[in-house]
Amino acid sequence: MRIYSATDVGQKRKMNQDYVFATADPVGNLPNLFVVADGMGGHNAGDYASSHAVTSMVEEIRQDADFNPVKVIRHAIECVNTEILTQAQQDEKLRGMGTTIVAATIVGHYAYVANVGDSRLYVIGEKIQQITRDHSLVQEMVRMGELDPEQARKHPKKNIITRALGAEKTVDIDFFDLKLEPGDVVLMCSDGLSNMVEDSQLREIISDTSTDLDEKGRILIREANRNGGKDNIAIVLVEPFADEVKAC
Repeated sequence: MRIYSATDVGQKRKMNQDYVFATADPVGNLPNLFVVADGMGGHNAGDYASSHAVTSMVEEIRQDADFNPVKVIRHAIECVNTEILTQAQQDEKLRGMGTTIVAATIVGHYAYVANVGDSRLYVIGEKIQQITRDHSLVQEMVRMGELDPEQARKHPKKNIITRALGAEKTVDIDFFDLKLEPGDVVLMCSDGLSNMVEDSQLREIISDTSTDLDEKGRILIREANRNGGKDNIAIVLVEPFADEVKAC
């Protein structure tokens, strides 16, 4: 397994409110863990929301005795949601804070994915597949037939999300499980990448056999900034089967 992870402040923001965690080592009973969070809120609230969500989630998972990856991730996200909401209510400086989250673990050839908000997980193989569904106003409009995907991409309200950690007492989490094939690359990112680099270009960069995983990650960040860099950028790239030796 090979991993690349990074965040970048972008070209327009003064503060980085994105946060990532990525390890091929076990975290509690999970064999590995990958998380991207995109915080929101004034002053330092968004920065705190994303970093606290990820670090607290990792700690919850470390302490969980369950072996079911979906149950482990669900419990951790629910605990973090309560923590962020409570802290926002108790501290005026943190009022209104929240964060997206997309989390994944890879068990054998299967990925288990959870998301809240509009941070995404893609799988890139022979084609690019967006596995997660954005919890956003424009995505709801697409679903209802009011916008097509290209209109949604350029819509002035594309950054308004309909779900976030810290927004409500209970959080509605989407879960996905999928089988990964040899050669697949997993991309997790905040909207600072997906809004700036089109899916076709994401696939082109990641499928380039002349670059290694680290270089692919750096190119993705460079292209997001070249295309405007209007938001913070968070990336996790995973090659799940990179070091496997094929049987003779």
